[in-house]
Amino acid sequence: MAAPCEIVRELLKDVALQEQTSDYMKNDASVRDIIEKLTCLCRQKCYREALDENAFQCILQILTATMNETDDFSRNPTKPAQYETTLQLTTECFRCLRNACIQCPENQSIIRSIGLIDAAIRIVQSLHVEEGVHETLLLNALRCGLQFLGNAASGNRESQDCIWKHAFPSLFLNYLNHADEKASAYCSMVLYSCLDDQKLKDLQNNANGLNVALSAVRVCGKQPDLDWAIWIVTDYFLTSPELVEAIYSRMTSQERIFFLELIIAKLGEKKCGTDAISANTDIPLKLVEFLAHCFQENCKAVLCFAADAAANENEEALVVVRLLDCLCEISSCHEKYECLQTQPGLLEDAIEILQQTHLIGKLGGNVFSISHSPSRVEQVLHPAEGFKAHVIRLIGNLCYRNRENQDRVRTLDGIPLILDNCSIDDNNPFMNQWAVFAIRNLTEHNRENQEVISKMDRLGLADTSFLRSMGLDVQEREGTLMLKSLKKGQ
Repeated sequence: MAAPCEIVRELLKDVALQEQTSDYMKNDASVRDIIEKLTCLCRQKCYREALDENAFQCILQILTATMNETDDFSRNPTKPAQYETTLQLTTECFRCLRNACIQCPENQSIIRSIGLIDAAIRIVQSLHVEEGVHETLLLNALRCGLQFLGNAASGNRESQDCIWKHAFPSLFLNYLNHADEKASAYCSMVLYSCLDDQKLKDLQNNANGLNVALSAVRVCGKQPDLDWAIWIVTDYFLTSPELVEAIYSRMTSQERIFFLELIIAKLGEKKCGTDAISANTDIPLKLVEFLAHCFQENCKAVLCFAADAAANENEEALVVVRLLDCLCEISSCHEKYECLQTQPGLLEDAIEILQQTHLIGKLGGNVFSISHSPSRVEQVLHPAEGFKAHVIRLIGNLCYRNRENQDRVRTLDGIPLILDNCSIDDNNPFMNQWAVFAIRNLTEHNRENQEVISKMDRLGLADTSFLRSMGLDVQEREGTLMLKSLKKGQ
């Protein structure tokens, strides 16, 4: 059996080389058949390794010829049939190059050194897809071209830099938010494969770079299951507080909500120990401080939820809810994000918004009011539900083993406020538990806070109407509370 290098050489010998470039387009069908066979062979590692510079020079000559044909057609579109075969040949060349790059650094290097990356980017940039006008053929060429660039960049720093040099920012601006989801996905793969610390600075310091970053975030919203786009944000963007601050100000409220949900998911991965892929596992402290500042600036927007039913669509308030969720998750990682405990004004703002929502809730008839609804499962959840519980959770986290914050809550009359929220509330699941947790953190090694609680007057039993509606009653006997079943008729 012939060696792989001999088979490849025999396969390509009938393809005209440099000085016969014009013959490609006369026999493009037969040339395409040869490249198709080479594409199939390149699925096997032994054949990929058998490729030499001559093979790639042959493909470069073919692509150069097809690029010239494409330019001619754009100026004089009188031969659609020939253009179609040109697109098919272009697509097959991209497929062959895509396969040739898989786990072959040497092939990646040859491809880069002879100018194939530059040529491929120029061709991809020229593929303007229009509905009904060679749409399928153009999309196939575009998709395969982007796949090739992604494979050429994979694990090869020199090739990544070469792609970035020729593709940034125009290729990413054109195709990250392309109408074709596959093209968008493959472009996300190229961007992810190219990114590093220096390229993050390019995104941050260039107006079009910020637009590229925003486009990547929007891909996440459009294709939430696309790993490449998610990893761009979680593995790279979240490591650059300056970049996040720059693009956050340009995001719509819906984009901010989704971006914050990605942060929450990232934190959840770390807690579960599933962050095996990311090399950048921690959220920078400067980004944490930025998120806290955004919450402090806008937290009062949630008060609109108490105004009327339509207010639950207030997007600024919805962003505040997600910011609070983020801060709760971050502050629970005390060892890494202890800086939140000293964030200027955060504790005071949390107590103030809890006071305001608590007072509004006492007026009754709004989402901040205590609710006891046995048929709760059938109801549509309000976006502000759980807000008070999460504020209490945040206060508890900020006071964990922090004497200054413990004392600050006491001087702001926060302890009675938290105790007043130790109740069952369907609008705030687990609020009672978070209140107990907060009191525990407030009183740990703090005698003054313990004395505040011990000196409070006993006011008797709280309202038991909700328990009675469930056939239960609570009674006090010798200082102990006992839960009893109600007899029928009571």
